Amino acid sequence: MTQIETTVEYSNGYEEDEYMLQEDEWDRDLLLDPAWEKQQRKTFTAWCNSHLRKAGTQIENIEDDFRNGLKLMLLLEVISGERLPKPDRGKMRFHKIANVNKALDFITSKGVKLVSIGAEETSAKEGLLLWCQRKTAPYRNVNVQNFHLSWKDGLAFCALIHRHRPDLIDYAKLNKDDPLGNLNLALDIAEKHLDIPKMLDAEDIVNTPKPDERAIMTYVSCFYHAFAGAEQAETAANRICKVLGVNQENEKMMEEYEKLASELLEWIRRTTPWLENRAPEKTISEMQQKLEDFRDYRRQHKPPKVQEKCQLEINFNTLQTKLRISNRPNFMPSEGKMVSDIASAWKGLEQAEKGYEEWLLTEIRRLQRLDHLAEKFRQKASAHETWTAGKDELLSLKDFESASLFEVRALLRKHEAFESDLAAHQDRVEQIAAIAQELNELDFHDAATVNERCQKICDLWDQLGTLTQKRRDALERTEKLLETIDQLFLEFAKRAAPFNNWMEGAMEDLQDMFIVHTVEEVQSLVLAHEQFKATLPEADSERQAILGIQAEVQKIAQSYGISPDLNNPYSTISTDQLSAKWDQVKQLVPQRDSSLQEELALQQSHERLRRQFAAQANLIGPWIQTRMEEIGHSTMEVSETLEDQMTQLKQLEHVIVNYKPNIDTLEGDHQLIQESLIFDNKHTNYTMEHIRVGWELLLTTIARTINEIETQILTRDAKGISQEQMNEFRSSFNHFDRKKNGAMEADDFRACLISMGYDLGEAEFARIMLLVDASGTGVVSFQSFIDFMTRETADTDTAEQVVASFRILATDKPYILVEELQRELPAEQAEYCISRMPPYTGPDAVEGALDYTSFSTALYGESDL
Repeated sequence: MTQIETTVEYSNGYEEDEYMLQEDEWDRDLLLDPAWEKQQRKTFTAWCNSHLRKAGTQIENIEDDFRNGLKLMLLLEVISGERLPKPDRGKMRFHKIANVNKALDFITSKGVKLVSIGAEETSAKEGLLLWCQRKTAPYRNVNVQNFHLSWKDGLAFCALIHRHRPDLIDYAKLNKDDPLGNLNLALDIAEKHLDIPKMLDAEDIVNTPKPDERAIMTYVSCFYHAFAGAEQAETAANRICKVLGVNQENEKMMEEYEKLASELLEWIRRTTPWLENRAPEKTISEMQQKLEDFRDYRRQHKPPKVQEKCQLEINFNTLQTKLRISNRPNFMPSEGKMVSDIASAWKGLEQAEKGYEEWLLTEIRRLQRLDHLAEKFRQKASAHETWTAGKDELLSLKDFESASLFEVRALLRKHEAFESDLAAHQDRVEQIAAIAQELNELDFHDAATVNERCQKICDLWDQLGTLTQKRRDALERTEKLLETIDQLFLEFAKRAAPFNNWMEGAMEDLQDMFIVHTVEEVQSLVLAHEQFKATLPEADSERQAILGIQAEVQKIAQSYGISPDLNNPYSTISTDQLSAKWDQVKQLVPQRDSSLQEELALQQSHERLRRQFAAQANLIGPWIQTRMEEIGHSTMEVSETLEDQMTQLKQLEHVIVNYKPNIDTLEGDHQLIQESLIFDNKHTNYTMEHIRVGWELLLTTIARTINEIETQILTRDAKGISQEQMNEFRSSFNHFDRKKNGAMEADDFRACLISMGYDLGEAEFARIMLLVDASGTGVVSFQSFIDFMTRETADTDTAEQVVASFRILATDKPYILVEELQRELPAEQAEYCISRMPPYTGPDAVEGALDYTSFSTALYGESDL
């Protein structure tokens, strides 16, 4: 039931037309009723005394006590808070009239008309009635429609008290059928707890058909003034609590940022030197342990730090947005803890990390090569040292000096055979020297021993060369003494020595170590081995021919009666040695076959690992790129609301998070590849490093984008931007984002502003650029653009408003006391103020006074820790 209805039914059941007739009759009766005049006098007297008591006086009788004008002037001073002209102190009638006129003149000077009821009074009445209706609307059995009948049962008075001081009345226990009890309760509580004098008697209200409207209105106005002050204090306290809450939340976010930034920077500080350390270990196992440690870092230690870095940036952006919305200056972290500082440190970390894995793999390959070369050096050096053993002593013999011509020529032929053998070993010496040189170049840890051994071999080789030449010279001088040579022995020697060398070379090749990395390389070795096996029949024919020579020698010796066990003076190689070495060659061939097949199987296994990794990587790489494009597309879609974008991004984030097992599977494949020491993969352009970087960028981008949308929603809601305005801003930004990278160049930004109606001069544009691009990057982000477009529309608290609110709580004093803060504010906010407010040092300071003005100003000062 409202006042705007055509017909209003009141609590006694009358309709409006009947009620108006009844009200006229009541008014006529009141004018004739002496009790009404008494009630008016009593109400006004109580009202006057409620103000005069503040000046330490009161009146008993209006006519008598206001007759000389003195207390009337005092009443006006208390009500207005201003000083009136000095009153006349004489007791003559004209003195009293002069004082009354001074009071009336003051009233007139304030624009108050002392004639009947004008529009101003009607307006004030309606305002007071509306206030009563709003305050009592939630209460049962209360329907305030006027200032007479609506108050007869006392519930409206009780509702007003309960609404503002629920501790004074238990409204639920009140009975509508007990108007006298309700009225007395309200009047007593108002006088005792609210300092509102009893201007009315409960009996007069209950027993009067229509209570006096002006009396009720005067009394209700006392409630209004009593509670208006309380409401003002409550509003002020709420504003302060709101401001303090914002500050406390911001300070908490600053502390969390500082803590997280410190921890992240400390982790980077500890980790970067580890990644920068390029001191190699001496063994493959030690280097492989380093590689395993690096894998643990990439899979276990770094991913949480990536999330922390991303969350840190999100927290920083959210904090700056909240500070901006609440009219606070930007947060300045401690020195060295800016987002840019963290990004710089992170960049250094990743730079160190980028080369670390490549260095590890290179070192492992180097050590592997070193081990292979060292073993090869030992094999070849041992074989050569075995062959050279005693050769220098034989070359130094003087046996030719006492030999016969036949024996000398035999020695010369034997020496020729040795020279042939010596030349065949020249290549082996060069191989040994080349291996030693490569070991030095690869920084072999035991290079000194290798060099010493190689030097001895080379020195001995040079010595053998010298001795060989000397012996040849000596034998040639006696060559004329040699006339006959057993041609068969000579032929045997000449053919046996090369064949013997061929077998030795074949055995060395068949036992030679090899290192390969691909199937093709193994197949090349297999092909070479098959080609070697194809030469075996021809070699066997040569062997048979050489054995045939020896058989012919024995046959001739027997025919001339010579012992068949004659030693061949031209060769140290026996047929037994040739047969033994040939048997050894035949044994080594299948062994070589087996080792090559094993290596081929291993490389085929490696190829399967490569293909398995490539198949996954070739799917994951494009998938990550597609999701990145979807994120970019979602932020460019103008037709959708921010909430729709947020929903899409959250769904996309869910998809991305659920895709993580694919990355883990690929990491497992990558680990198998690394454990197998596979260093290349021709089947894909994606490396694990590419996938890791892309995945980390995807996680970071989706988190940052969601944070940006949250920030836009926060900005939009806080600054009252409509969805249409936000769409307009986004549409304009997207149009001038020429490169589609989420930022406008300076010239594009100028064009965008002009398109939106800005008349820009150079100075004005430079000023705006300082606002939107404080760091001087030359580009404007979407968030900076939104902040600029909404900067002037913010409805935020200011330091001046907070000072005014504290002044209300301090009852207009320039300082506030601890007990006032504890009384007016919640405990947490009160203690926050007490711990931070400086002492008040003004001339009117009292003990315990606190300076709320400087405190309020500091709330909006520079926000750092």
